[in-house]
Amino acid sequence: MTARTMTYCAAFGALLFAASPAQAGACEPSIASVQAQVDAAIEQSAGSDQWKPESLNALRGHQPTPRSLAQTEGRNGADLQLALDALERARAADRSGQIAACHRELSQAKLILVQQRQ
Repeated sequence: MTARTMTYCAAFGALLFAASPAQAGACEPSIASVQAQVDAAIEQSAGSDQWKPESLNALRGHQPTPRSLAQTEGRNGADLQLALDALERARAADRSGQIAACHRELSQAKLILVQQRQ
């Protein structure tokens, strides 16, 4: 391999490496923002009820997830689970480069949060 060929290969590799992050995750900042809103709604809902006994998972030392917390919240929890489902679909759309679908799912999650507050 000549020095010139190695230079071209290195430049091509650098371009491929630099282009990868730009293609993946174009919707990620919006997803993170909506995830934070859903997490805050779950925490607010969990803190608004009376004391409840710990679940078996808590007693076994399992760490709670947003979904497991939402499942314990009754009707509000069902709405919050729908918002979490929309976030999962947004992430899938983002991974496949479907930005419009990602934003549509994020809008759905935000709508669920607004309705849940009412």
